[in-house]
Amino acid sequence: MSEHTVDTDDQPAALAPATLRALRRSVGTRPRGWLIAITLLLGPLAAMAMAAAEQPGDLTFATLSDPVQSLMSVTVPFLGVLLAQDLRRAPRTTRFAPTLLAATLLAAAVGAFGGLVSAAAVALAPSGTAPDPWRHAATIVLGGVLVQIVAQLVGTGLGLLLRPAVVACLATIVLPLGTWAVLGAVDLLQPAQAFTPYATVRHLLSGRMSAANWAQWLVVLLIWGAGPNIVGVARLKRRKPDGDPTPDATARDSARAA
Repeated sequence: MSEHTVDTDDQPAALAPATLRALRRSVGTRPRGWLIAITLLLGPLAAMAMAAAEQPGDLTFATLSDPVQSLMSVTVPFLGVLLAQDLRRAPRTTRFAPTLLAATLLAAAVGAFGGLVSAAAVALAPSGTAPDPWRHAATIVLGGVLVQIVAQLVGTGLGLLLRPAVVACLATIVLPLGTWAVLGAVDLLQPAQAFTPYATVRHLLSGRMSAANWAQWLVVLLIWGAGPNIVGVARLKRRKPDGDPTPDATARDSARAA
């Protein structure tokens, strides 16, 4: 079994090398590799299904990007959960920033891949596609990247707060969608739906982003992305005594001494 190491304060390292190590850790096991492969495969599958179901005159970059990015965003947070679980097993002196940055970069790469898949599907579509199929394309590509980043941060945040990993993975689906559904079921609370990830996804992937929509996305990023991670990191640091290594770290130190 491969050994995963997490950078700690007693092992000084620049942010970039530490982030590269975290990226390698994200694909360092066969299950994680399969998870990334499945996530990327969902994009082309969604594009092909959409192209087969829609009339050529209805195919646009926006109509394809919505299912492609939305479907991939279901499994993207699972990898964030796994990376966060690495941090839960690390000592208090762990540097959290490299892992969170690596998770963010990985999510951005998935979002960019979704943009390429959608663009290829539009380019390969039969003649007779909708007029102006590339309308808002730049905004939608950016929106796809932002959708995956928020999804990933939800995963890392819940991975820091919840255990076991299966519970945290399920929570990345149930909590955002459940909150959106509950708020929509109560007339008085319906305006608050705008501050759920699902609501902002619809705006970002349509390409029609007003100033109010961008403000709503920033609020969602703070509440659903930054908030759980800040709380999770604070809880872990408070829970673990200074310099208290994990059992694995203790075993490795004993082996070195021997």
